[in-house]
Amino acid sequence: MKKTLTKAEEQIMQAVWKIEKGFLKEIIDALPEPKPHSNTVATILKILVDKKFVGTETFGRQNQYSALVAKDEYTNSSIKTLVEGYFDGSFSNAVSFMVEKNKLSVADLELLLKQIKTPKK
Repeated sequence: MKKTLTKAEEQIMQAVWKIEKGFLKEIIDALPEPKPHSNTVATILKILVDKKFVGTETFGRQNQYSALVAKDEYTNSSIKTLVEGYFDGSFSNAVSFMVEKNKLSVADLELLLKQIKTPKK
């Protein structure tokens, strides 16, 4: 997956991922304040449908929206793109950068190593 989302599209996707499935009003309710106008959200949802991030099921005159792309899948792709674009594809360079900028403490690194070493179930 190489498609990326704008900041506005990503905000709407966060709401869709949060509620899993919902109508326009439910998606707006899941958004943080200040909430965008419903026409704006509807337009962005149409774009997300066109980009194949969101699917629709029609009930009468209303669409129910659900994610076609899993949050984990998008997150993984976004992080990979970030590391490739800014850190020459090196995750260790990315981690070093975060440590240098004090965004990652030694305790955070130790926890990360522990999680990596623990087998997934």
